[in-house]
Amino acid sequence: MITISQLKTEIIFEKNLEQKEVIDNKKTLVNKAVRALNVNASEISDICILKHSIDARKKPLLFHVYTLGVSLKSIGAEERAIKRCKSKNISLYTQKPYTFAASGERTLEAPPVIIGMGPAGLFCGYMLAKHGYRPILLERGYDVDTRTRDVEAYWNGGSLNPESNVQFGEGGAGTFSDGKLNTLVRDKNGRNKEVLRIFAEFGASEQILYESKPHIGTDVLKNIVSGIRNYIIDNGGIVRFGTKVTGLETDNGALNAVIVNDKEYIKTTQAVLAIGHSARDTFAYLDAIHVPMEAKAFAVGMRVEHPQSLINECMYGSEHGNALPAAPYKLTAQTGVGRGVYSFCMCPGGYVVNASSEPGCLAVNGMSYSDRKSGRANSAIIVQVFPEDYGADGPLAGVEFQRQLERKAFELGHGKVPVQYYGDYLKNVASCGCSVEECEKLCIKGAYTMTNIRGLLPENCEKAFMEGMEQFDRTIPGFAGNQAVLSGIESRTSSPVRICRDENLQCPTVKGLYPCGEGAGYAGGITSAAMDGILIAETIAAQFKPFLSL
Repeated sequence: MITISQLKTEIIFEKNLEQKEVIDNKKTLVNKAVRALNVNASEISDICILKHSIDARKKPLLFHVYTLGVSLKSIGAEERAIKRCKSKNISLYTQKPYTFAASGERTLEAPPVIIGMGPAGLFCGYMLAKHGYRPILLERGYDVDTRTRDVEAYWNGGSLNPESNVQFGEGGAGTFSDGKLNTLVRDKNGRNKEVLRIFAEFGASEQILYESKPHIGTDVLKNIVSGIRNYIIDNGGIVRFGTKVTGLETDNGALNAVIVNDKEYIKTTQAVLAIGHSARDTFAYLDAIHVPMEAKAFAVGMRVEHPQSLINECMYGSEHGNALPAAPYKLTAQTGVGRGVYSFCMCPGGYVVNASSEPGCLAVNGMSYSDRKSGRANSAIIVQVFPEDYGADGPLAGVEFQRQLERKAFELGHGKVPVQYYGDYLKNVASCGCSVEECEKLCIKGAYTMTNIRGLLPENCEKAFMEGMEQFDRTIPGFAGNQAVLSGIESRTSSPVRICRDENLQCPTVKGLYPCGEGAGYAGGITSAAMDGILIAETIAAQFKPFLSL
C-alpha cells in the first residue's frame, strides 16, 4: 500500500453556512489520489483514510488534510508509482500490524488477577482473556450502569457514594470524561492503533482510527466498557464488582494471594495493580507494607468554561465559526514565577462535573457527550506543582496536598462546586450569583454556588494561573474576558504517586505484582493507560502458558 500525506481539500460551505461534507466522498479522494500518483482510477484497487485533520491556519479558508492509503492492482505498480512521483509525501506503508507476545513456557498456578477496571485494567483483561489466561478482574466500584445511576443521583443532590462515583467503578475516571484518545506516547509496537481498533470493535465510530484528535464521548464509552467486560466473561474471565483489594499475601517476597473486602483470599501469583489515580486508601496500604513508591509532580488548577462559539470563531474564523464541529484548543505558557501553565482535558461542547470521591473533599473534571453540543467549552487550566511544594516528605505527600486543596474547595462551596467569573477572580471579590438566563447557560453537572475562589490555589500557583490566563487571552481573544467562568478545584489531573517497578515491570519487593496505568504513574489518559495495560498483559504472557481452551 502507498501512503499519500498532506493531501488537502478545501472545506466548502453552502449559503446557510453548513459544511458541505467531503470527508466521506470517496470519489473526491480517488481523484486526488489519481492526480498525486499519476495513475488511472482503474488501477486503484482500494483507498482508505489513514489520518484526517482540519487546517485553519489560513482562515477564512479552511481545509481537510488527509493521509490516504492507496493500493494498486498490478504487481510492482506501487514501487513504480513511488519512483515516478519522487515526492516526500508519497511512500510505501511500512507500519507493522500489532501482534501479541508469544506465550511463555511456565505454568500458571492460578489465574492472573487484575485490580481495577479502568482503561489499564480493562485492556489488560481483554488481552489476557482473548489469549486464554482467564483473568479475574476485581473492581471496588460497580458496573457502569449502576455507577451511572449513583453519579447522576449525586449530581442531583443525593449523597456521595465513596465507592461508586466519577473516580471509582467500571471504566475508571475516563468513563465520565470527553473520551479523548490522542496520546503523545511513542507507538513503535502498534499498541496505540490496537487500542483504537478495539474501541472501534466494541462500538466507537471508525473515524477514531484516522482522526488526528479522536474522541468517543461518555455516552458511547459506557456501552463500549460493558461490551469489553462481557467479552472478557465470554472468554473465560471472571469480573467481580464491589470487591476492594485490602491486602496482599506474600511468601518469600513473592505474591501468593490478594485479600478482598478484608476477609476473602484469592490465590494468585500474578496480579496487575491498575488502581487509578484516586485510590488513596490503597496507596496508604502499599506504603504501610513498604512497597517502593515516590511522590511525583503533577498539576492543579481550575476548570475554565466559555461559550463554545467564542472558541469556534477563534479557531475557525468568524465567518464559519459555528458551522464545523465544536473546536478544541491546546494552550501552554511559561510564566515569570517559573511554572508552566497549560490546558488539560479540553472538552468541546462539554460539561464541568463534580468529580469528588471522598466525603468533605471536592474536585471537578470535564465531560462531553459524543455530539459535543452543549454549547459550552471547558478545559482544566492547570499549573505545575512539584514534590517540594507539598510541605511534607514521603511518597504520600502529594496525596495530602490534593486533599488540602479539595477540603478548601468543599468549604468554599459548602459542599457545592464553587464557581466565579474570572473578572471577579481578578478583583478578589465574590461573584454574587447570576441571572436565571446566565445560570441556564452554565453547563455544570452537580450543585454549584457563586462565591470567591481566590486563594484556593497556593499563592505562587495562583500568580502563575493568572499570568497564564492573560497569555492565553492573546491567543484566543476573550479567553480571560467577562465570559470566562472558573470552577474549582481541578486536582486529579494525574497520580501524585509513582509505584516503582523494575526492569521486569514488577514491584521490586513483591514478585508477581505489576504496577500499571495512570494510578501507578505510568500513563496519562485513556489511551496511554490502555497501552500500558496491554504491555503488562504481554509481559505476563511472555512468561506463562495460557490455560487449556474452554
